[in-house]
Formats: sequence, structure tokens, C-alpha cells
Amino acid sequence: MTHVREIIKAKGSTVWTISPQDTVKKALIFMAEKNVGAVLVLEGKDIVGVFSERDFARHSAKSNLRPEEVPVKDIMTTRILFVSPSETTEDCMSLMTAKRIRHLPVIENDQLIGLISIGDVVNKIIEDHKFSITQLEHYVTGKSY
Repeated sequence: MTHVREIIKAKGSTVWTISPQDTVKKALIFMAEKNVGAVLVLEGKDIVGVFSERDFARHSAKSNLRPEEVPVKDIMTTRILFVSPSETTEDCMSLMTAKRIRHLPVIENDQLIGLISIGDVVNKIIEDHKFSITQLEHYVTGKSY
């Protein structure tokens, strides 16, 4: 069973952040530069939200959003769920599916140590399943490595 700690170790612990006062346009430019679909919104060291491409798309569709004027705090997701590095990928998948979220900050000892996405979790689960299948094939056929 794989744990979040292994995902963070493989992808790194860099977490891109912005301020709640940053404009939506500034956030989108930053996300494009970093090639990420979401960033954490920090006020000091406190996580106050997550801003994602999805937040922008949904608010743009509902209103006449002016990205160069609107602060991120007006459209970010504020209901933030966290996981610890000891959580399993299966637990994360269940949580993300049930709550319909795509990003989870990883907290250890009250410190932010990473951010995982649904893509990270799915990729790790697929990798684990492929390994298990290979192991079973070797067992059934009697092949050694």
C-alpha cells in the first residue's frame, strides 16, 4: 500500500503559493509559468484557500469576471481538506472522489510539506497495480527476475 509520503518524495515538496490579494490575472499567469493547475492561497503561513483553473472557469461562466481587477480571494475555494504523509493513496482517492476535490495539501507537524493532485494519486495507484500484476504474472508462470 502506497502512502502520500512516497508521492511527495517522488514529485518533490515544492508548493506554489499566492496571496489572497493577488489578482486572478496575476495568479493565472503565475500558474501558466509554473505549469500547474492550482496554487495554495496563503495569508502569512496560514492556508486560506486553493485557487485553480476550475475556480476561474466556473466564475467566468457565471459572471462578467474581470481577471485584472478581481482578487483571488473573491473566487478561490475556501473549504480546504488536508492529509498527512501517512495517508494511503486509496484513502486520498476516496476522499477526493467523495468530496469532489482535485488537490490536497499535505501537512505534517502543523507544517505544509506538499500538495498532491488527483493526477498524482491516480498515477501512483496505476503504477502500484501494474507492479502487482507483474508480480502475479511471475508467480503464475514461475518466471524469475
